[in-house]
Amino acid sequence: MNIHRFFSGSLLLAGVAGTALVAPGASAQVVVPDLEADAEVAVSDEPGVDSVIVVTARRREERLIDVPIAVTAISGEELATRGALDITDVGQTVPNVTLEASRGTNSTLTAFIRGIGQQDPVSGFEQGVGIYLDDVYLNRPQAAVLDIYDVERIEVLRGPQGTLYGRNTIGGAVKYVTRRLPQEFSLSARATYGTYDQAEGVVSASAPVNDLIRVGGSVARLSRGGFGENLTTGLENYNKDIWAGRASLEVGGYGEPVFLRIQGDYTRDKSNPRGGHRLIPGLVSGAPVLDDVFDSRGALNDPEQDVESWGVMMNADIELSDAFTVRSISAFRKDDSASPIDFDALPAVDLDVPAIYRNEQLSQELQLQFDNGGAFTGLLGAYYLDAKADTLFDVRIFTTFAGLTAFTQANVDTETYAVFGDFTFDVTDQISVSAGGRYTWDKRFADILRQSYLGGGSPVFGGAGVPFGAPGTDFDGSAEFEKFTPRASISFMPTPDHNIYASFSKGFKGGGFDPRGVGTNAPDLNDDGVRQESEVAQFLSFRPEEVDSYEVGYKGSFDGGRANIALAGFYADYTDVQIPGSVACTTIVNGQPTPSFCGIVSNAGKATFKGIEAEGSWRLGAFSLAGSLGYIDAQYDEYITNIGGVPTDVAEFREVQNTPELTASGTVGYTAAVGAGDLYAGVTASYRSKTFQFEIPNPYLDQGGYALLDANLVYTAPSDRWSIGLHGKNLLDKEYKTSGYTFVAADPVTGVIPTGANGFPIPTLGPEGTLTAFYGNPRQVFVTLRANY
Repeated sequence: MNIHRFFSGSLLLAGVAGTALVAPGASAQVVVPDLEADAEVAVSDEPGVDSVIVVTARRREERLIDVPIAVTAISGEELATRGALDITDVGQTVPNVTLEASRGTNSTLTAFIRGIGQQDPVSGFEQGVGIYLDDVYLNRPQAAVLDIYDVERIEVLRGPQGTLYGRNTIGGAVKYVTRRLPQEFSLSARATYGTYDQAEGVVSASAPVNDLIRVGGSVARLSRGGFGENLTTGLENYNKDIWAGRASLEVGGYGEPVFLRIQGDYTRDKSNPRGGHRLIPGLVSGAPVLDDVFDSRGALNDPEQDVESWGVMMNADIELSDAFTVRSISAFRKDDSASPIDFDALPAVDLDVPAIYRNEQLSQELQLQFDNGGAFTGLLGAYYLDAKADTLFDVRIFTTFAGLTAFTQANVDTETYAVFGDFTFDVTDQISVSAGGRYTWDKRFADILRQSYLGGGSPVFGGAGVPFGAPGTDFDGSAEFEKFTPRASISFMPTPDHNIYASFSKGFKGGGFDPRGVGTNAPDLNDDGVRQESEVAQFLSFRPEEVDSYEVGYKGSFDGGRANIALAGFYADYTDVQIPGSVACTTIVNGQPTPSFCGIVSNAGKATFKGIEAEGSWRLGAFSLAGSLGYIDAQYDEYITNIGGVPTDVAEFREVQNTPELTASGTVGYTAAVGAGDLYAGVTASYRSKTFQFEIPNPYLDQGGYALLDANLVYTAPSDRWSIGLHGKNLLDKEYKTSGYTFVAADPVTGVIPTGANGFPIPTLGPEGTLTAFYGNPRQVFVTLRANY
């Protein structure tokens, strides 16, 4: 990539706003989910009425209730009040959303919204949910578990996105928005200490250079001891060891016709590898199941876990006239991850996978926005992304065949172009209609090499292995995908405090190539005994997926703004669902059947998702209440898989992963005057019903319904000069699984897992058997002190 292109002209329009809950314990009635930082706050002079947030997301001032888009946004103040530690905490209170660290990693994000997402972090797959850092789309999920510091707000947009900004995303978007620099000198600090030797420190400072220019930055040290121990290596398990920083230069804004922001960020994560907990004993060694679910026994620690991520961006806003604004966002990002993944979680090299992920991306967005204060507003935009994703990993199965390693090197690159537009017309004072569309061109390039080694690991990871036979895959190819995706909505406001809306949007995600597939296993479509390159490409590739999403909603404000509610009902028709998986397989090497590890991607056919969401808040004197409820009926209508060479529909026996039927949360808060300051006390309970980790139900890994209880006690001094908070998370110390690995036999149709004579599942790769789980954080209690100057 040519980084000099980073500073080619630039513009981004953040045109999305939506419904937000009252921040318990915060001063404002609602929080701003507008992507712009020039949202205005209008404070009522009427005693007892909370502040009303006025946003300019569509280049005209409008309250959140006026905007017919379903969004939940949580302010930085509310995140601080609830003691949120990283972006995954947001998923606890947002309906029909799953945000969690991916299995076997500390910093790779798995995100699902309304049943759509992506679990596998290897380079062949795009995300179903877009992750944005200050309006810059992160093309890969590595290093996307963003820690919360110096944050303005976090937004969760549900449903397909793409006509208003950025990259097209089929399931929704999660946006992490940092603060703009103030016009006066500012200095703040945060210190945290808690259980498991949690110790964190964040310092942020900014200062004006003159009337137009401001500079600022933050430095964060985030550390915690492990929840458990690796009994083989002696390393702490589930620990945290992060350094991070951010620096900004801003010019203009605050009423000026030009605003320029140049920002750089850097994160280094040296946490130990996260080892899984075996759910069955070692089937050969007899190693018992450990008592503590946070303990592990995996011996792999080479390469040492190390994640480094950095990026630079430039955001420019230029008001050409009272009616036209042009925007640009230019960005370059890069991350490198080294991860030792011990699938079997035992000392033996039964299924050990050292892995390296390398990603870089260059993106450019331009937008032209029109708003002359009349009935018609609109925008036109263009987007470009050039992204490289390289993956290297060994699959070492020495206990199956002495010194046998299946090595994969996969470079899967993406080049995408898009043009989009969105327009709104106020038919009357009460009725408005919006329509938009996007045309996307995706091109995927893949260079995939799979090579077996004997005598040890591959030389790439310092092993002593030597090549064993010809490559199982030696593929170099490309594929192109393009699609037009429209959006339309209508909004009816019978009174200024009530909004009824309906919308339709189409989502699209391009296809690609599975880097784990073995080309020599591709079927000979011509039945001539010779596999053609096109046949290998067909075997490794998967088709694009699409969704037609329908939504109706209502937003209302009552009692002078003290009570707010947002309701939404949705229906989604999902086709060609991409479902990546990995299985034990047999390859032919030097004419002999050889055990190996293969990727299999299904385009599952059809699925339908339908459900409801409710979010509400009410402030009654010193008391505040907030809650959310999500229900989704997610099911496959068609799921075709190849069984014995015969295409078979197994939809009846498949489930949608990472999508609990019911999600709910409730917060009760009380704020009292103590001295000259305020004391806030609040309790939050959240619930998730049964969650399936994979499409094939697994009684060992699937997590039954569970509830979490958090509590917060925060004292804030006058003028918010300082505060001290006591926070408790998962106070009932609930053990709950978030992800896992499985390589055990299952019926290909029903998915039923048979057991052998020993009463345990039959292994399919590695004689010890791989059935390991990863868990959510145990009970944590910590104190946070903040100071502002």
